[in-house]
Amino acid sequence: MKTQDMNRDWIATAETLSSALPYLQRYDDAIVVIKLGGHAMGSDEGMESFARDVVLLRQVGVNPVVVHGGGPMINAMLDKLQIRSEFVNGKRVTDAATMEVVEMVLSGMVNKRIVQAINAQGGKGIGLSGKDANLITCEPTDPALGFVGTPSEVNADMLKNLFEKEFIPVIAPIGSGAAGGTFNINGDTAAGAVAAALRADRLLLLTDVAGVKNSDGVVVTELTAADVDAMTAEGVIAGGMIPKTETALAAVRGGVRACTIVDGRVPNAVLLELFTDHGAGSMIRN
Repeated sequence: MKTQDMNRDWIATAETLSSALPYLQRYDDAIVVIKLGGHAMGSDEGMESFARDVVLLRQVGVNPVVVHGGGPMINAMLDKLQIRSEFVNGKRVTDAATMEVVEMVLSGMVNKRIVQAINAQGGKGIGLSGKDANLITCEPTDPALGFVGTPSEVNADMLKNLFEKEFIPVIAPIGSGAAGGTFNINGDTAAGAVAAALRADRLLLLTDVAGVKNSDGVVVTELTAADVDAMTAEGVIAGGMIPKTETALAAVRGGVRACTIVDGRVPNAVLLELFTDHGAGSMIRN
């Protein structure tokens, strides 16, 4: 006969699972687009934790889509190959040689690492770039920047077909031009375009900051689009947070229910954001 005393940690775990029920019901069959970047991509432990969370989402009936970046990896490869970059107004010019490296790193090394991590946790990750089945069609963002593109069309039906087979799409932000050619897309921008095309329930932008802060330096957990506009005009939202909030605004105005700038440094940040009261970042609604 085996006996044991009930451990408080076990009871707390059971209570956590029980309290998650309304959220599990809320997100059943929902589409959640996750932009992966920052801490989760920087270590094997972070990648393993992220992959486990994504597979859990799929297991409980959520349809997750992962869109990833890879700037540090691209920079490292450009340095290794001794390819020098030019900059216009602080932005890298993507010439033909750089574009080859970008595609190789994002569609190859980075994309397959994420897919492999998801599959190792029992998921069905499938790696894609925006060039597959014309998933993301682009227009040149600025001729001075070379092969940098802005999404003009997303093939949402292709992703929905993958959902039906319980695949987890992992998308590298590379797109095709309407007249041909290959374009590098900002990862946040690509994630926002995919989320809007899918009319996703949520867009999560994983980053290495706690969220949007007010003038007192306190993280604001929920904002409207009007709040973001006002805080940007006042200079409260500034620097690297501006592109994040611009992506969030474009997404919610394009049909996404809500976008959250999530602190990806927090363990299980995706689960905290979706399945608890307190979340893990700053949610922006229209």
